[in-house]
Amino acid sequence: MLTSANLAAASRLIQGVVDRRLPGLIELRRDLHAHPELAFAELRTTDCVAAALADSAWQVTRHSATGLIADLGDVGPRVALRADLDALPVQDTTADPWRSTVVGVAHACGHDVHTACLVGAGLALAELHAEGGLPGRVRLLFQPAEEKMPGGALAMMTQGALEEVEHIFALHCDPSTDVGMVGLREGPITGASDLLDVRLSGKGGHTSRPHLTEDLTFALAKLVTELPAILSRRMDPRAGVSVSWGIVQAGGAPNVIPTAGRVAGTVRMLDAVAWADAEHLVRELVGQILAPYGVAADITYLRGVPPVVNERDATQLLGAAIDRVVGESRHVATSQSLGGEDFGWFLESVPGAMGRLGTRTPGGPTFDLHQGDLRIDEGAIGLGARILAEAAVGAVLSPA
Repeated sequence: MLTSANLAAASRLIQGVVDRRLPGLIELRRDLHAHPELAFAELRTTDCVAAALADSAWQVTRHSATGLIADLGDVGPRVALRADLDALPVQDTTADPWRSTVVGVAHACGHDVHTACLVGAGLALAELHAEGGLPGRVRLLFQPAEEKMPGGALAMMTQGALEEVEHIFALHCDPSTDVGMVGLREGPITGASDLLDVRLSGKGGHTSRPHLTEDLTFALAKLVTELPAILSRRMDPRAGVSVSWGIVQAGGAPNVIPTAGRVAGTVRMLDAVAWADAEHLVRELVGQILAPYGVAADITYLRGVPPVVNERDATQLLGAAIDRVVGESRHVATSQSLGGEDFGWFLESVPGAMGRLGTRTPGGPTFDLHQGDLRIDEGAIGLGARILAEAAVGAVLSPA
């Protein structure tokens, strides 16, 4: 049963453990940052996490080569805390001593920070459990492949990650918010995200005689500009649909109309209901746009991840934990973004919530996620660890 006395005692112990462990957590984060690994290849990263928990009471289970589940406690409600392990195929352009040593791979989304925070929370909860202050069960999910759609969360769920879990919580780095501040909102906090890849083929020829070709380049350009425009008129505008291209390829000479081309990007939206119908509509529109030009289209549409929808009670529990760690004045409202997060798969099965952990140095530059110059204020690590641990304590101590 939740009382102010036992909650305050737990909070003091958690803070003490995290403060004592913080140098090691920062060292862990820097080590992971220097040795990033891509989705489903997080072998070393998983080993580092297992080693960090080895001397505690956590019971670690590895169902596959990467990622792990750790359990603590024998009876009572079970709460899960989640961090993601994988890096991105991005070149690290910082000059930090702990910059990536792997060419073309970097922790450009802050997953190294998420992992260090969850390790810190786990170590604090282990000591709290040893003191008899944790009347419930906690599960740590160190998840692989968040960056690879449809996400490693699905793989963990098939391994029983959510078995008997009543609430699940996570934090995500927010480089647009100052360290010491945490954003939260009830309801959807991220968007649905899919991958679209269209490969075109057709009769090429000389640019002086486009009428004798199927002018694939022109058809490709029409698809690039018209699909986002038409889709915005065929879907409810409240769905907030957005199509953005990351790859446009065709040709190799200015006077040759090519026989093949490719365009690829993401289809994102705020609404889960609209997301259910998006693939059928996109395929229909691609066909209609290209029909006048006679080119053939091979369409690959990969349904990615649903929106992360923070459940009301879980949001209140996470919000209370944020208040205890940083204070109500630094617990701020945040808006829904179109960024995709496979934590949404967990929340389709279990009530939970995700918060945005501020990582910008006050007065410093604002970085962007998925960019090689991303820099994190490491003061966020201790705060993130405490918030996750506090959320778990609040959930297992609260009456059902």
